[in-house]
Amino acid sequence: MNDSVLDQLLTHRSIRHFKKRALTTEQVKKLVSVAQHASTSTFSQQYSIISVTDPKTLKAIATITGHPWLLDSGHYFVVIADQYRNLQIAQKQGADPFILHTTDKFLASVFDAAIATENIMVAAESMGLGATIMGSILNDSMQMIELLNLPKLTFPLLGIAIGYPDDQPELKPRMPQSEMHFENRYQLPQDDAQLDRYNKLLAAYYQKRGTNRRTETFSHHIVAELGRPHQVRADLLDNIKSQGFLINQTGSKM
Repeated sequence: MNDSVLDQLLTHRSIRHFKKRALTTEQVKKLVSVAQHASTSTFSQQYSIISVTDPKTLKAIATITGHPWLLDSGHYFVVIADQYRNLQIAQKQGADPFILHTTDKFLASVFDAAIATENIMVAAESMGLGATIMGSILNDSMQMIELLNLPKLTFPLLGIAIGYPDDQPELKPRMPQSEMHFENRYQLPQDDAQLDRYNKLLAAYYQKRGTNRRTETFSHHIVAELGRPHQVRADLLDNIKSQGFLINQTGSKM
């Protein structure tokens, strides 16, 4: 890996302000091609990508996510966990498709989709574009399923808003490696010194950055996440099951 790739990866920023400029067809094809060349579990390629170009659908997704700025992006992808395609192959070949319904294969689809998504992000930034990965499409997963006409054994996982950046946010500091990189076994530091320093560093970042300044540490952020209403995405497990996933080995839903 050359230094330019390393520098790009180490200076990643989520972009939420875009110039009103659409991506070209060739740019979109290139990004999809890059996604296709990502690692995939057992080479089963258990994901699909939907380009959302219909204005009404985009507005509906903006409402679901609570992020209207996606409407200004140059292109919008939704990345789908997809075992439906392999189900069609299995049925045509007379093979037992049961395994495609299992938790194992659902997770494989999630892994494939996530890795492909990151490939798109890296490629987009190498093309001078910016992007944000949006898990907020899961705020109403059933509406997303209806909007995108998703069949059984598929599930929407991530949105990606991509375009030409209209700002350059400050680089958000990450936690110390001692808090997340261990050797041989899981072991957090014995004291909170590193976390305390990171809390102060992140608080200083939020106070100094150009937009959306606020008073917050990493610890405050985690506690705030825990305080979100319990009903948020409460139907997610049921919706995943309703799409035909998470069936145990006896054939009944988990």
